[in-house]
Amino acid sequence: MDVTIAAILLQDGITTGAIYALMALVTVLVFTVTRVILVPAGEFVAFGALTLATLQRGGVPGTVKLLVAAALIAGAIEVASAARRGQFAALPRALAGLVAVPLLIAATVAWAASRQWPLAAQGLLALAAVTPLGPLLYRIAYQPIAEATVLVLLIVSVGVHFVLMGLGLYFFGAEGWRTPAFVQGSIGTDAVTISGQSLVVVAVSALLMLALAVFFSRTLRGKALRATAVNRVGARLMGISTTYAGMLAFGLAAFVGALSGVLVAPIATVYYDSGFLIGLKGFVGAILGGLVSYPLATVGALAVGVLESFSSFWASDYKEIIVFTLVLPALLYRSLRHPHREEEEA
Repeated sequence: MDVTIAAILLQDGITTGAIYALMALVTVLVFTVTRVILVPAGEFVAFGALTLATLQRGGVPGTVKLLVAAALIAGAIEVASAARRGQFAALPRALAGLVAVPLLIAATVAWAASRQWPLAAQGLLALAAVTPLGPLLYRIAYQPIAEATVLVLLIVSVGVHFVLMGLGLYFFGAEGWRTPAFVQGSIGTDAVTISGQSLVVVAVSALLMLALAVFFSRTLRGKALRATAVNRVGARLMGISTTYAGMLAFGLAAFVGALSGVLVAPIATVYYDSGFLIGLKGFVGAILGGLVSYPLATVGALAVGVLESFSSFWASDYKEIIVFTLVLPALLYRSLRHPHREEEEA
């Protein structure tokens, strides 16, 4: 391996590592706020990429149908819950957020699908179509069992992952899709060139991480999420709705996942199940950060991307094994440093 090859591999590793870093941040965010290990995080990536690809072909993406169905189910659950408790005062506002807004977004995306808007506008439509799925997913699958143990929440996450993956196959088919690059051309020398799309991926990922840092440190909603992550009971006693915090966390997760899909679609062929490996590698980065530290999760995810890139050169048949083996020493270190405690004692 010479310097040129090493530079190319490092560039690829940083580009993919930036996507993994976003998924790692999503994993840490959702886990700290809701105690849910978001196994279906990768499905947001796949849905974002495939929604954009479908819009590119002038078709109505299956995400629209999923969004309509999820909104109606969530609305029915909300009505049934309000009737059971006999509390209808907050129902109109809840239905506006869970039903009216998603249906309006679905109608807008369906209307714009055949009009062949510019690629950037179609990317925004893909984000708009996928992002509401996060809060709807939380309301349908997680909010009713919000106080369950981490193990139960994990089992539900695995089930949700398989359901969404099956729906992805049904809506988008088994064929993989790729979209045009947002930025054409490249920069660099004859020996090493950096594509414009790779620069877009790294730049957008860095800006999003910075925006999230500002959101958590400067805004009231961000501080509410941090408070919920530190102590759910204490946050509830201070008047912070843990239900709202959970929906907000899932909404951010869906947005970041969809944005990752939109960014990765021009540089890799995306299939209905491609998001699983992307989310899993982001989870490895989150594990390296202990599922609590955003900076360490980011560094861990970048390390995963670089390691995967160099492994594909040295031992391409074993690159996945090499990447996932990183979890073992991290888990061993965490278990030795932090002895196991029962959840009720935590």
